[in-house]
Amino acid sequence: MKKLIAILTATVLVFAAASTGLARGADRGGNPNAKKPAPKKAPASRPQTAAPKHKSAGPKANDRSPGNANVSKKELKNANNIQPKNVKASKELQRNTDALTNNVNVNRNNVNVYKVTVNRESVARIQAQNVNFRAVPNTAINSVRYNPAYRIAAANNWVGPRYDAFRTYQPAWHDRNYYSSTYARVSLIAGGWYYFNNGYWAPAWGYDESAAYYPYDGPIYAGPSGRPADQVVADVQGVLKEQGYYKGEIDGLVGPQTREALTAYQEAAGLPPTASVDEPTLESLGLS
Repeated sequence: MKKLIAILTATVLVFAAASTGLARGADRGGNPNAKKPAPKKAPASRPQTAAPKHKSAGPKANDRSPGNANVSKKELKNANNIQPKNVKASKELQRNTDALTNNVNVNRNNVNVYKVTVNRESVARIQAQNVNFRAVPNTAINSVRYNPAYRIAAANNWVGPRYDAFRTYQPAWHDRNYYSSTYARVSLIAGGWYYFNNGYWAPAWGYDESAAYYPYDGPIYAGPSGRPADQVVADVQGVLKEQGYYKGEIDGLVGPQTREALTAYQEAAGLPPTASVDEPTLESLGLS
């Protein structure tokens, strides 16, 4: 009897399960009138707002904000590596600029004059020693000959009005009366006659043929005071000697050694290499 009841119970359960399955199948597809579930609505997206604009040219290397999400690690690494070099270069440039500012005096004629580190007392001592200096002809230095066609051709490359005297210089032969009536000062210096004009001494060709020793044919700048040319040259030789440019004796003559020393100094000082005693050079040496 118990066995029969168990069989009947199992049969009832199987039939009930089958009925339930058929009902579910009808709801899914078998019954066209069955209502389909409404689709779920997607959550409304929030309106996007434009990112605020920054004044900086680009993202900072260490900025981890979303705006820099596209910057690769390699780019950040390169940026970090380049920036210190640029900062170092900028500091080096600033140091160089400061050094030039301290050592260079730009005069009114746009000629760069590098100030030499010369002790003022040393310059005063040299000038005092040469107050009564008188140059004499040196047989080791030949005198130039009069050449009316001579011009200082290189002077065309020297910029500024303070080199005009060299650009316009040309030897001219005149007699004693001409020089005496034209120039206020005509002096015998180191065996040759020189006239003084606008701060420069120059050979007075023809003034006295018996006294015409000129180791250099060209202007010699002395300044408004008109200090004798041989004393000015002796001052220049003294300062150049202390600076290590001039190796000869202090003779007050613009000979080959003096001109070589002038050229070397002028090139080192950033001045036009005139190989002459000109205004910017005298100023640079602290002698003006």
